[in-house]
Amino acid sequence: MNVDRHSLAIAAALTLSLAVGSARAAQNETYSPPGLQPLPEIPPPSNADEPDVAPQITVIQKDRETVEEARVNGNLVWIKVTPRHGRAYYLVPDGGGHTYIRRDSLDTALKVPMWVLFTW
Repeated sequence: MNVDRHSLAIAAALTLSLAVGSARAAQNETYSPPGLQPLPEIPPPSNADEPDVAPQITVIQKDRETVEEARVNGNLVWIKVTPRHGRAYYLVPDGGGHTYIRRDSLDTALKVPMWVLFTW
């Protein structure tokens, strides 16, 4: 008999909490404090002041390789060198822009050292 009273108490508490919650939700929908005004619409951002962020890519064909230079606002971002035979690599300017760092890709994630043992 004790279990039935316990189940009945839980059911009554759930029903009461649902009724109170729905009454509060209905009250919040219809009630609005006096003196409130709607917010003005925010205009969309203007891109006129913003420089063009799409890179300009220049392709230079040479005898043994193809060189692609990417520039954003006139600043050199990276150079991709694709030799006739072999894998392409990138040259990325260091912080000062006077020297270049060679990378196998533009990915900046941590690389685990790997070596090619066999190819066929």
